[in-house]
Amino acid sequence: MKVLVCISHVPDTTSKINFTDDNSKFDTNGVQFVINPNDEFGLTRAMWFKEKQGASVDVVNVGGAETEPTLRKALAIGADSAIRVNITAMDGFQVAKQLDKVVQDGDYDLVIAGRESIDYNGGMVPGMLAGLTNANFVNNCINLEVDTSTNSVTAIREIDGGKETVTTSLPLVIGGQKGLVEESDLRIPNMRGIMMARKKPLTVVEPVDANAETAAVKFEKPTPKGAVTLVSPDNLDELVNLLHNEAKVI
Repeated sequence: MKVLVCISHVPDTTSKINFTDDNSKFDTNGVQFVINPNDEFGLTRAMWFKEKQGASVDVVNVGGAETEPTLRKALAIGADSAIRVNITAMDGFQVAKQLDKVVQDGDYDLVIAGRESIDYNGGMVPGMLAGLTNANFVNNCINLEVDTSTNSVTAIREIDGGKETVTTSLPLVIGGQKGLVEESDLRIPNMRGIMMARKKPLTVVEPVDANAETAAVKFEKPTPKGAVTLVSPDNLDELVNLLHNEAKVI
């Protein structure tokens, strides 16, 4: 089984976010980047398929040279090879078009993507990629089992108010998330993995023609929270007064 894991290069959630050019572009200065958390769950699940079922695992990113350290980390975790599509995509459709070419060229059986990235939270790429590649699709996936002898798949996904178990077949694209593996199972590259990653292939491919269908006009930060008012636990009358007259929640 050939597995492709889509890796997004996203800002660490502890980074301070700023924008430039009249709030139309994200300022990367001083920002630390990491593997998108949803993709990290997917990569760890792919490692299980590699170790238990002998699958080959490649990782792919659509982005510039600045994303290569993130791909190298994925290689250090255990992926066999990496692919970087050399374009700074402007929207989800442009990303999906680039990934479509990679999937078709690599003849992958299973594509594991995060259900969304934590930078733009578009949540569009996995579904569009499944449509472009004519593959089956399971989103919000929290469990995945593959029987390689029959190409059959059993998946569990989150739905409103519960979970749903579905059966399908390869080829398959999933939008994975927390729950696909336990957080305690996420892997940190060790020294041996880091050294081996330096020798693993990282192939840079040129993009296919694909126009962006949307454009970011402006970014706005959330409104800063107001000051906190501390009330003595013995002064319940003051607490009720503040909740009623200032917070207006009672």
